[in-house]
Amino acid sequence: MQVVDALNLRGDVDSYERQEAVWLLAHILEIDGLSLKLRLSERLTDEQTTAYLDGLTRLDKNEPLAYILGSQPFWTLDLNVTSDTLVPRPDTEVLVEKVLALDVPIQASVLDLGTGTGAIALALASEKPNWTIWATDIYEPTLQVARDNAQKHQLSHVQFFQSHWYKNLPQSHFDVIVSNPPYIAPNDSHLQQLKSEPLRALASADNGLADIVEIIQGATHRLNARGWLAIEHGFDQKDAVQTLFHEANFSCIQTIKDYAGNDRVTFAQYKMGLNI
Repeated sequence: MQVVDALNLRGDVDSYERQEAVWLLAHILEIDGLSLKLRLSERLTDEQTTAYLDGLTRLDKNEPLAYILGSQPFWTLDLNVTSDTLVPRPDTEVLVEKVLALDVPIQASVLDLGTGTGAIALALASEKPNWTIWATDIYEPTLQVARDNAQKHQLSHVQFFQSHWYKNLPQSHFDVIVSNPPYIAPNDSHLQQLKSEPLRALASADNGLADIVEIIQGATHRLNARGWLAIEHGFDQKDAVQTLFHEANFSCIQTIKDYAGNDRVTFAQYKMGLNI
């Protein structure tokens, strides 16, 4: 089978499906996408053909391409991913952008809850070498992926701890807390499209809000004065999340949109019980 024949097995020209085929085959041939398009007449070996067809089968079953390739770009980093982690989404980068723009101490202390691949913590660390960054996850195999990513990118100032949200933390207070927690309702039909990814990192009780409630309420005991909390959430959860922030005595509450124009991240400042 020639490269051109292999690419024609998936999607129309210029479709996203065809682009996935390009990424997959380029990965197998250990070249970049541009080089692949210059080698359309090259014949694949039997081993390469088998690997490619197996990858197409996995894609047809809605398995994320990142699981097949073993990595996913996020921010300026290439992050290892496994079936124990969610695939980092570009929309989560808006959370990183916002946190980097906050008015915080030069040597800020930051906590990333439910770090997964370490995407948020490591993106922040890559931009802020003076920050002290702690990252937690409840599942040890997931946490090991994050540790491996930190080592891969030589970001040794990120420390990782196995913990369910705020439990088992050796440090008590932070200038910034960030999280991309599970926020999909357990009965949401979108979960069917995400069945290859770990359910524990996607779904949360109480219509997707249970973990967000725990994070916001817990932050009031973990933030320094005028500290910030930033949470990623569902496109239809803005009002509910803002209400939770108000009830927990946060101020400066704002919601920002993702790259598709959906409400995606809400952040607020905690004023240590002041009625403002």
